[in-house]
Amino acid sequence: MSVPLLKIGVVLSTMAMITNWMSQTLPSLVGLNTTKLTAAQGGYPDRSTGVLPANPEESWQVYSSAQDSEGRCVCTVVAPQQTMCSRDARTKQLRQLLEKVQNMTQSIQVLDQRTQRDLQYVVKMEDQLRGLETKFRQVEENHKQNIAKQYKAIKAKMAELRPLIPVLEEYKADARLVLQFKAEVQNLTSMLGELQQEMGAYDYDDLHSRVTSLEERLRACMQKLACGKLTGISEPITIKTSGSRFGSWMTDPLAPEGDTRVWYMDGYHNNRFVREYKSMTDFMTSDNFTSHRLPHPWSGTGQVVYNGSIYFNKFQSHTIIKFDFKTSTISKTQRLDNAGYSNAYHYAWGGHSDIDLMVDEGGLWAVYATNQNAGNIVISKLNPITLQVIKSWTTNHPKRSAGEAFMICGTLYVTNGYSGGTKVYYAFHTNSSTYEYIDIALQNKYSHISMLDYNPRDRALYAWNNGHQVLYNVTLFHVIRSQEL
Repeated sequence: MSVPLLKIGVVLSTMAMITNWMSQTLPSLVGLNTTKLTAAQGGYPDRSTGVLPANPEESWQVYSSAQDSEGRCVCTVVAPQQTMCSRDARTKQLRQLLEKVQNMTQSIQVLDQRTQRDLQYVVKMEDQLRGLETKFRQVEENHKQNIAKQYKAIKAKMAELRPLIPVLEEYKADARLVLQFKAEVQNLTSMLGELQQEMGAYDYDDLHSRVTSLEERLRACMQKLACGKLTGISEPITIKTSGSRFGSWMTDPLAPEGDTRVWYMDGYHNNRFVREYKSMTDFMTSDNFTSHRLPHPWSGTGQVVYNGSIYFNKFQSHTIIKFDFKTSTISKTQRLDNAGYSNAYHYAWGGHSDIDLMVDEGGLWAVYATNQNAGNIVISKLNPITLQVIKSWTTNHPKRSAGEAFMICGTLYVTNGYSGGTKVYYAFHTNSSTYEYIDIALQNKYSHISMLDYNPRDRALYAWNNGHQVLYNVTLFHVIRSQEL
């Protein structure tokens, strides 16, 4: 009997504390509409000052990254001037009041759950008590047929349970009170929410104007920032775990607005089926896809989807094929003269990766090696319609020593390996026909990268890492002069 009574004391004590808080705090908050702000405050809290350039007229330095871990575009700008939004003190007070009411609502819900649980316990005890009463009457009527010990045990149990009957009535009253209290708090929360919306509407036009202006400036910034130098690669974001150790996956950088289809190709040879997922979400959460059958099996993992077509290297050849997904037909084929194939000049991991097709801000590229260049990497810019070579560059980097490679803004970046510790360590700039050695870390989370390609629309690297489909965000550096804005 002591345990239920202790629970009753805790419940009543908690309700008393909540009632006392409501009586002391809410009356002082009713005067919220009469709160006035001094002219010195100007209706805003104190301002804080950010770090600004020493000379506002000097250059802007911009670091941009395609996405953060939640998929949002990021453009980080160190600008000559900086402004900060201010907030209405009344809105801040109102938000604090809403938080308190929400906390109170949560406490009431806990109290309600505990009360209902104890109520069920007491109701159960009531049923047992009624049963014992019936049995006790039977014992009294037939006491000659029962021994004295049994009679005393039943009588003791009756004495223990009988005080719970009035407690049950109290619990029923408390449960009704809690439900009424919850309804009143919900009404108060709704009224405060409406008041917050009404007060916030006064500054909406000004806030909307500032947001619109910021969007226009960021759009202009991104246009200026079409290209830049690779300065960093984020930690990997694992999108899915599927397929074999080797493969490729991608999205179309020239897809129309709203088209987020994902293309998936498992393996590096003897396969000609391409999976199409309707969106990145479908790719991540389901196995619902449409299958496209290519006219020939592909070679390696260097395929790309570009402007509605897939470009791939035909197995055991130096032929490039353009296949139109809409018509399911080959729209163009072209031989890449002198390019090695059939594991003649593959990447370090092998896998018939002789010819690697890539896309960046400038268009379609092919990376391969030739006997004429002693097995070193050759870069060719391709016409995406005719597949003709527009221009080629020869490098001094052996193709077989490269782990993987990708193009960003006309620069070929090469990794030092495909397993274990990996980094981007070589860059060849086609705009100046020069190269340099760099040191940019690339976290190789699953120890075997067999595909690494850049998507200029997403500003991200797509990778196939030992049966895991992975994304890396990239950071590009570019200097914008103040007069350019």
